[in-house]
Amino acid sequence: MQIQRKIRLVLKRYPLEESIALLLILLYAPLLVHWYDGWLHKNISIEHEYFSHGLIGLPYAAYLAWNNRNSWRRLPESSHFLGSCLLLLATLFYLSKLSDLVNLSLPVMLAGICLCLKGIPGLKLHGMSLLFVLLATPNHIPYLLEPYALPLQHFIAEMAGWILIKVGLNVRVEEIYLYVNDRIVEVAPHCAGLKILFTSLYVSLLLLDWTGVWSSCSRSILFLVSASIISISSNIFRNALLTYLHGTGKEKLFDLMHAGWGGDLYSACMLGVLVLLLNGMQNYFPIEQTIRH
Repeated sequence: MQIQRKIRLVLKRYPLEESIALLLILLYAPLLVHWYDGWLHKNISIEHEYFSHGLIGLPYAAYLAWNNRNSWRRLPESSHFLGSCLLLLATLFYLSKLSDLVNLSLPVMLAGICLCLKGIPGLKLHGMSLLFVLLATPNHIPYLLEPYALPLQHFIAEMAGWILIKVGLNVRVEEIYLYVNDRIVEVAPHCAGLKILFTSLYVSLLLLDWTGVWSSCSRSILFLVSASIISISSNIFRNALLTYLHGTGKEKLFDLMHAGWGGDLYSACMLGVLVLLLNGMQNYFPIEQTIRH
């Protein structure tokens, strides 16, 4: 009897939603710590590094959910049968001990909870938050896409070689390999800019949502296309620089730009260009929008 009384007191003290939030923290805090540790210290697999944009994307998703808390409470309680299916699927994923499935259990679990508590309206309300969580969830999809990146690798190698020839360097390009002074640089799938392309598109989606430019489909498409072009162009110059540094024996600078903080700084500057681009689009092509504060 005493135990039952304590359980009732706990349930009264902690409403259902707070209890669910606490349970989610207990279940997924170790997983999130693992993700962030891998992204920050680069001790996670290369494929999972493709999702390092989650460093900013997951907090932004939480921010969106927090801003929608009052709208969530105003929604009538309703349950959709698909919610129970998603909760069951997420549980099976979580218990599978397969890294990709355990990771994907988080967005599936969140979607299932929305459907179970508030039905379709709840899922729509948190749709953007769930999208940002899903796109930041590490999985091996980039690994499956890498074989199709060969044309991009070849294009980047050709363009980087052309740039280096124009600055007077003796360069030979063979498929995805650049030869300089008997040194070779390979434009591998990871070096072809797939990671920074994914990051650029993710950050672009975040900026479009933050500024409210979603209200204009044409401007959104233009911005996403421009972001892709900027990402690919910046990666061409980066590969040209890496080839020059390696080919001329400047190994310390090469390591700095290839795997050190120099490469991170270069990527951050490129993402900064996206912010400037969107600001320019808003200044020269203003539209009515609602900016979140």
